[in-house]
Amino acid sequence: MQDVSTLVAQAREGRPRAVARLISLVEGASPQLREVMAALAPLTGNAYVVGLTGSPGVGKSTSTSALVTAYRKQGKRVGVLAVDPSSPFSGGALLGDRVRMSEHASDPGVYIRSMATRGHLGGLAWAAPQAIRVLDAAGCDVILVETVGVGQSEVEIASQADTSVVLLAPGMGDGIQAAKAGILEIGDVYVVNKADRDGADATARELNHMLGLGESRGPGDWRPPIVKTVAARAEGIDEVVQALEKHRAWMEEHDVLGERRRARAAHEVETIAVTALRERIGDLHGDRRLSTLAERIVTGELDPYRAADELVAGLTQG
Repeated sequence: MQDVSTLVAQAREGRPRAVARLISLVEGASPQLREVMAALAPLTGNAYVVGLTGSPGVGKSTSTSALVTAYRKQGKRVGVLAVDPSSPFSGGALLGDRVRMSEHASDPGVYIRSMATRGHLGGLAWAAPQAIRVLDAAGCDVILVETVGVGQSEVEIASQADTSVVLLAPGMGDGIQAAKAGILEIGDVYVVNKADRDGADATARELNHMLGLGESRGPGDWRPPIVKTVAARAEGIDEVVQALEKHRAWMEEHDVLGERRRARAAHEVETIAVTALRERIGDLHGDRRLSTLAERIVTGELDPYRAADELVAGLTQG
């Protein structure tokens, strides 16, 4: 058992090993997780969480690395959660953090962590909300959450980030894919990366056209900007940072930032509660209560919905 108060104090001092241990406790669903979250709660709420999503090959990792550089030039501490596909053997992240962003590995003002999705749909690890809280409490000014490129299920990033950045690239059919995936509804800032390629202007025009279709924004509503970048050369990255800051200012002015964070907290509580309930139901296999309910369904005494209501009532009371 690790001393949580010591780990939290060390994380606040910016010690990467303490941050790593806290996130490991989160990922491993440690028995100390409740104690960790209780200790972190008063220390959170200061970091700006930016989600980056998009189809595979659009340059999410390169863009994330370029954004880290831009924010570090501003003197901000940056945390990066790179959510990777799970290894089918170990359950761990397939891609290493320092392999993908090696230029920042020795910077004490940057903390990078790869997290495995562990089969979780939506492009985010189930532990990502708690890991974000760890980085927030550790003093990160900006937290960049880069999701695994899994296409249509990437919209989940919108429930975890203050601002969602959707990346596209010319020549990949991303415009059509974006419309199909529904990510046109969740993007706050759109980035057409690899803008030195043919078709970049056409991609931006197509995206702008689709954003305008069925638009029901009022006079004061946020209109997502479209920024063209060449992340490999850091071109256009300053414009992306400016767009992010404008969106943050707009959210604060209209209390959208508070609404998003409250919705995020509610979603997290719901997820924890449902997970706990599911675990308790899982423990019932072979239990007499479940067998009795099943027998009553088979005999026609109960329908499955009433049986489920009785089961839930019994679990919540017990």
